Amino acid sequence: MLIDERQHTESMKLVAALFTVYVVWGSTYLAIALADRSLPPLLMLSVRFLIAGAVLFAWKRRRPTLRQWAAAATVGAALLVVDTGGVALAEQRVPSGIAALLVASVPLFVALIDRVCFGIRIPVGAALGIVVGLVGVGLLVGGGGRVDPVGAAVLIVASFAWAAGSAYSRVAPLPEDTVLSASMQMLTAGAVLGVLGAAAGERFHAVTASSLGALGFLVVFGSLLAFTAYGWLLRNAPSPLVSTYAYVNPAVAVVLGRLFIGEHIGPREVVAGLVILSSVALLAIRHERRAAPEPVAEALAPYIRRQEAKRSEFRSAPRLHELPRMAA
Repeated sequence: MLIDERQHTESMKLVAALFTVYVVWGSTYLAIALADRSLPPLLMLSVRFLIAGAVLFAWKRRRPTLRQWAAAATVGAALLVVDTGGVALAEQRVPSGIAALLVASVPLFVALIDRVCFGIRIPVGAALGIVVGLVGVGLLVGGGGRVDPVGAAVLIVASFAWAAGSAYSRVAPLPEDTVLSASMQMLTAGAVLGVLGAAAGERFHAVTASSLGALGFLVVFGSLLAFTAYGWLLRNAPSPLVSTYAYVNPAVAVVLGRLFIGEHIGPREVVAGLVILSSVALLAIRHERRAAPEPVAEALAPYIRRQEAKRSEFRSAPRLHELPRMAA
């Protein structure tokens, strides 16, 4: 009975985290577009992450090590400075729905990083998924003048940064507490974004109520809620399941952009989006069959400690040889 209750609780947490990442992150593209109307993008994100990070860090009341701070700064730079900062800059030139479709290319880069960094062979189905995804991206940004090429390039670089940062976060010596880890990433990223925004000459001028409301939404829902949920998923859910957000977010973003700010998505964009999302589905199937890379010792040790703690409560604790697969 105790095991059933624990499994039910974990299942509910998983569903809640996935729903949050699906819907809330899909809506952040619209919120960023609204915030960009009167707020400087980099300084806006700096305020967002410093507020959210400070709230979470004060709540946890712990003292991380310098090594953990360094790891959090590295992950935060990839996920929040390069990726989220890139999205905010690109949405000054690219509609929010198109931005979400381009960011859906993240799993393509995940597959390539697995091959280059971890030596994982790319099966035929996965290779087909990568090719299809690149065709979709090319169809979306190539020719016709509908999508700004500079904005598209920024979004592709941002997508690679997100894939690289997510891959590193699985083996980085981050705090075991995902809320504390998220707060550290946001604090370090917020500081960097503030410096970059000031260096770029950004200033706060006439700020509209809609932009302030969008910033508040990004702080509470996009950072405090969704980013923390994503960090929990990275450490507690299988990679294929986590990666499904990549083809749910664009659908949410496109619908909201159309409903609230009248963004137009033409037939070309629809076809390109379907091609990209099909490639993500192929890669998700591939991930279910792949063997995960061996995590480094720094990441494996905390995992072993957690499993040893559970062993006293449950008879179904994983065997040692299962740890590399489950830690991925």
